[in-house]
Amino acid sequence: MHELLSYLPDFANALLVTLGISLAAAFAGLILGFTLNALRLAVPGFSAVYGAYVWLIRGTPFLAQLAVVYFGLPVIGLSLEAVEASILSLALYSGAYFAELFRSAWASVPHGQVEAARVHGISRRQVFWHVQAPQAMAFALPLLGNQVILTIKESAVTSIITVPELTMTAGRIVSTTFSYVMPYALLVLSYWLLTTTVAAVARTLGQRMTRHLRG
Repeated sequence: MHELLSYLPDFANALLVTLGISLAAAFAGLILGFTLNALRLAVPGFSAVYGAYVWLIRGTPFLAQLAVVYFGLPVIGLSLEAVEASILSLALYSGAYFAELFRSAWASVPHGQVEAARVHGISRRQVFWHVQAPQAMAFALPLLGNQVILTIKESAVTSIITVPELTMTAGRIVSTTFSYVMPYALLVLSYWLLTTTVAAVARTLGQRMTRHLRG
């Protein structure tokens, strides 16, 4: 018990770092993904840019992308702290996946509803926000929650560039105490708590939005 209590302060701080990086990156990635999907729908020819971005990000490992941002950007005069590089890399990485989730969600809206709205003189922008968006978001929320969970898990890779998140903290404690079981047990428990909470929130929001649309 004493050993467990001695690790808790370090893990509490690391949990906050992991949560902060993951939520900031997920929020930025969500905005990026939504914007990319909106531009794909609204701007002729943007589908090629969209496809190239999604293909590049989803076709390469996150570790390589993180290395390019952290070690490559200083070559062109843009140096970022480890936490800043982590958030940017995770946002660019998750943005491609969020974009594809939004693309699938928008495709799930019955095309007949869109055509009916247009026949009644509703503008393309109003159709986007008032017909497609509510239904698409209700469909996408559980999937978006899953992507936030994946972003939290991928944040473990940022330990490579010395971000003091959960994985690096566990490794540091192991290297100094040579105690393996308790630090890694706390690591697993911490990630489980984070991902379970996110999944529960996404599920609750999705159920509420679905009831609102049906009501």
